[in-house]
Amino acid sequence: MSPRDELLEELRPVAFAIAYQMLGSVSEAEDVVQEALLRVHRTLDAGELIASPRGFVATVSTRLAIDELRSARVRREEYVGEWLPEPIVTDGRDDPARQAELTDSLSLAMLVLLESLTPEQRAVLLLHDVFGYDYVQIAEIIGKSQDSVRQLATRARRHVQQRRPRFQTTREQRDELARRFFAAAEQGDLAGLEALLAHDVELTGDGGGKVPTLARTLRGRNRVARTLTDWAHLLARLPGVSFRPVEVNGGPGALWVDAQQRLIGVVALEIADGQITSINSIVNPDKLKHLGPLADVTSPWGWAR
Repeated sequence: MSPRDELLEELRPVAFAIAYQMLGSVSEAEDVVQEALLRVHRTLDAGELIASPRGFVATVSTRLAIDELRSARVRREEYVGEWLPEPIVTDGRDDPARQAELTDSLSLAMLVLLESLTPEQRAVLLLHDVFGYDYVQIAEIIGKSQDSVRQLATRARRHVQQRRPRFQTTREQRDELARRFFAAAEQGDLAGLEALLAHDVELTGDGGGKVPTLARTLRGRNRVARTLTDWAHLLARLPGVSFRPVEVNGGPGALWVDAQQRLIGVVALEIADGQITSINSIVNPDKLKHLGPLADVTSPWGWAR
């Protein structure tokens, strides 16, 4: 591998980490990464010196992501049903997000929350609080004054902090809750599920209009638990279907697979204060194809009620 190829491979996870957390889409992030690395290549071909390749690719990736996010929001307004980010499995060696620094900003819940910010607010918050850039650098990256950048950061941080859980759960507690949840879900254990769920737990399904799913987010411990037990009964009719625990976006989750280990859907849990506060189910095949072979079935997970 040439020195330039090595440099591009070193920069790839940096570009992906920024683009994915800006966009919440693997496919859109990969397009940004490809264009950002192409610009690095062209700049070097032109004989120009790149003093800080990491800073260069961060700048290009952020600006491209801001532009993409503006157009993506128009498409998401026309999206059928609830929109959730494309999930990534973060406990594998080859996942690009694993090579970058993982933080709780990668969670599906946080990515959904970031959707409520403007593209510039989202960029400033991520660059400063997640990737560690100072306000001088961020001002140069997004092309605004330092005062404007600080104001964007303050507004974004205030908005996010108001909606984040106050008390986190340890990793050990989180993993044990997830284990008990998936066991109870597979068994259709209503009481077991209710004991794990927060009173205001939310259940969201994303089928993109291609796979039947909940028409809207379902809220409340009893309603969610009863829906999960109904789904368990549907699952029991499909031979060989099971949950395979994995880390999804830095948190507890599972791949829902058929007897041939082909993917049906991804389930991600959010846990705080020792309880499960949200359950996200992504069954839209367009959001799963990057994870491997897909099952050719109509998913019962998330059937509308």
